[in-house]
Amino acid sequence: MEKNNKLINEKSPYLLQHANNPVEWYPWGDEAFVKAGKENKPIFLSIGYSTCHWCHVMAHESFEDEEVAKLMNDSFVSIKVDREERPDIDKIYMNVCQMLTGSGGWPLTVVMTPDKKPFFAGTYFPKHSRMGRIGMLELIPRIKLAWSTQKNELVTSAERIATVLQHNVGEIPHEDELGEPTIKFAYEELNQKYDRVYGGFGLFPKFPTPHNLLFLLTYWKRYKSSKALEMVERTLRSMRLGGIYDHIGFGFHRYSTDQKWLVPHFEKMLYDQALISLAYIEAYQATKKEEYRKTAEEIFSYVLRDMTSPEGGFYSAEDADSEGVEGKFYLWTRTEINEILEKDEAELIIKVFNVESEGNFSEEATGRKTGENILHLTAPLSDLSIEMEISEAELSKRIETARQKLFKIREKRIHPHKDDKILTSWNGLMIAALSKGAQVFGEPKYIEASEKATNFILKEMVNTEGCLLHTYREGQSGILAYLDDYAFLIWGLLELFEASFDTKMLQKALELNEELLNKFWDNNNGAFYFTATDSEDLLFRQKEIYDGAIPSGNSVAMLNLQRIGKIKLEPELVEKALKIGKFFAEQVNQAPSAHSYLLTAVDFAIGPSYLVLIAGYSDSEDTITMINAIRCNYLPNAILIHRPSEIESPFIDEIAESYKFQNSVDGKSTSYVCENFTCKAPVTNAKKMLELLDLS
Repeated sequence: MEKNNKLINEKSPYLLQHANNPVEWYPWGDEAFVKAGKENKPIFLSIGYSTCHWCHVMAHESFEDEEVAKLMNDSFVSIKVDREERPDIDKIYMNVCQMLTGSGGWPLTVVMTPDKKPFFAGTYFPKHSRMGRIGMLELIPRIKLAWSTQKNELVTSAERIATVLQHNVGEIPHEDELGEPTIKFAYEELNQKYDRVYGGFGLFPKFPTPHNLLFLLTYWKRYKSSKALEMVERTLRSMRLGGIYDHIGFGFHRYSTDQKWLVPHFEKMLYDQALISLAYIEAYQATKKEEYRKTAEEIFSYVLRDMTSPEGGFYSAEDADSEGVEGKFYLWTRTEINEILEKDEAELIIKVFNVESEGNFSEEATGRKTGENILHLTAPLSDLSIEMEISEAELSKRIETARQKLFKIREKRIHPHKDDKILTSWNGLMIAALSKGAQVFGEPKYIEASEKATNFILKEMVNTEGCLLHTYREGQSGILAYLDDYAFLIWGLLELFEASFDTKMLQKALELNEELLNKFWDNNNGAFYFTATDSEDLLFRQKEIYDGAIPSGNSVAMLNLQRIGKIKLEPELVEKALKIGKFFAEQVNQAPSAHSYLLTAVDFAIGPSYLVLIAGYSDSEDTITMINAIRCNYLPNAILIHRPSEIESPFIDEIAESYKFQNSVDGKSTSYVCENFTCKAPVTNAKKMLELLDLS
């Protein structure tokens, strides 16, 4: 009978993966720190997440190993943390690792004093030393010896590290400014890193980083830069062709291990689906090319089918591994395809998706080809249809018929582990993406999915005091929300309001924004802390601006504040947004392209940015025409409000008194285009409205 450790009562899938380890793991909490103090032992902190490949490797090699576990239990009090559940802890100790080693990643390994101050950090360690990397069997005795013989030196070192970290928070804003020079510098940095053959930035591993593409689209819009648009289009097309895209079940894998987007790390993350779909939606708005619309809709098909809980919330991730093998669920042999499909279908799929007899997928350790294939395209269907002398529509139809057959067979395989916890922050991103899709594609089911997810969060992910919470799983919610939870959910609510014109969504966005300002805003220096005033006391309260795998909460909040400020006609909220840019300006100007989403907020601030209010009957053809004219065009710096004429005193009038005077003119649907809190003369047709938006 397996012996459980202290993780057995946790809800996190990652922590539960380690609940049967022989390591005597504790969850983060007072019990572990009190025990470490009483027993005079350092803390061994291990941070990871449930779909992390190298976390699994270290677990199998070391944490499931009796020999390593005995050493750990004798030497440390060991704590496991799910980085997705506790990003506050992860961010602090990842900073430690990067400061001490120059790099970071997961699993994150930190050794610290019982009062949470670190003196050693690293990432993955094998069981035995190899290739210049010390193994756990050698590392643990060294740390134990140092703690017993040099404890004072280690404690002093930990104090110094903690002091440096606290100093680096940067409590004093600088004199730098963010403006067009920063935007142009960011563009030049991305242009230098841009892969002109395969798209994307850098060589490999190659991450989608869709907020870079969102920034480049705003750059194209501002400067009419065909090069910026080409960077976006080549990247999106290459990603869609490559193996990083799941051509059978849809959705994007985490990143490509090679330059060509062919061989992915097969993990799928909810936040990637949200942000990548946003990039395809906005590219569709900018170019009207159906391939971008189709890709966004396929991503949504995957999320709504596989990543949506019965209650409506969105799950976090799917693992790269199944049956202990990375990618096994997604790979195909030529023989399998021939057995599943009719002869002509098999020949088509083999040709279109480049299926080789010897396979194109290799074992990670040996490099030997396995006979399995990552399905991928080397040319768009429009090119293939010409080569095959068949219409693109007919080719697509034949591929779709075969795809569905392969999908049905694949569904019978053992699926990768699904991390079914629901995070407010990532759900906010998905709500924003689906709502944007609803606006642009006119698809009601995306509004329905967004509303269901929103209502789930607002009902199930708040505590008895009504405070927003971060995580939910199996009927239990917990952990006070972080900056990202508020900022991303507000973003989602603003997009949902523009999609549905449901003022309840706007009202909730405004309420949450007030809470965010009250609990997270630094009244002395500006910008938002990552944790609330009533959060757990860690080494320090962080402020973040780096746009990594996802945009930072401050970046998103800077844009949210401007949108809300314009909707409420409150310039002071816009001023708060500008203070975020001011606080981080020195850091951003050193590496602008690492803050690309923040720069979309800067672009909005530079302007021109617009609030467009359309007054008219909801079912009027003129009203619908005006609304659709805004939605079908790429207008990143425009906010859309509808004031329904069929309601005598619509809720929108309560947001700002001046709205009640913006009525329809002569009974016609009427547009009020406002810039810098000043509205131009009302117009009653869509063409004149677009002229005022410089879209004639």
